Amino acid sequence: MKILSPSALLILAILFITGCHGKGPAKKELQAVADSVTVPDTGYTGIKQYMSGKTLFKEVTFKNGVREGLMKSFYQTGEVRQTFLYKNGLREDSSMWYYQEGQKFRATPYKKDTVDGIQIQYYRTGRLRAKLGYSKGLRTTFFQEFTPEGKIVSGYPSLVINVVDNYKTKGIYKISLALSDKSAGVRYWRGDFLNGLFDTAHCKRINTIRGIGSLDLKKTGSIKPSDVGVVAEILTNFGNNYLVYKKIELPYHDLN
Repeated sequence: MKILSPSALLILAILFITGCHGKGPAKKELQAVADSVTVPDTGYTGIKQYMSGKTLFKEVTFKNGVREGLMKSFYQTGEVRQTFLYKNGLREDSSMWYYQEGQKFRATPYKKDTVDGIQIQYYRTGRLRAKLGYSKGLRTTFFQEFTPEGKIVSGYPSLVINVVDNYKTKGIYKISLALSDKSAGVRYWRGDFLNGLFDTAHCKRINTIRGIGSLDLKKTGSIKPSDVGVVAEILTNFGNNYLVYKKIELPYHDLN
């Protein structure tokens, strides 16, 4: 509960008494004073250190009880691991991750606590390792990875589609999904990019076993879209997710 200072209470008491013997003007003055009185925030201002036993693992800067300024996390050996810049409790600007030896590993742009912009990854040598696009927390189609020598990586696996058509006998149209290199590091989604963004909230996971996805579409008897969108989320050798989209045309217009 907010507590007014003694001087503010005195002013309010005087105006209250005055208002009892007058009319409109006194009430307006009382309201003006009430609106102008400020109560200092008693929240913590300064840097708080968080320990695990005797080991410092995080420092957070506060202003009036709200995160404001730099936040740092540390490796167990004391080196800086991450830094985040907070403004009014929200992450803003570039947040940095560091190798234990001190070199930059990753820079991630934030706007109002959401990843927004181009995330950049680095090798220990300082050379570019990867660039990934984000917009309001969602992945875009922008994606680049680089070799230690600085060349852009290419030759990612493609999406292979196989179909078993049992529509006339069983009312089922089975679509099998696989990668051209037969790797198992993949997740498949049914859905489309929305305005160039990959949003899993608008996609449905496809059952996948050892890199093979299976999408069974069934006859419904009512009109449905004549195609189905599929997204392959492929784990690369760099630990990033490379996105491949494919629209599959359907020979029947009542499948779901």
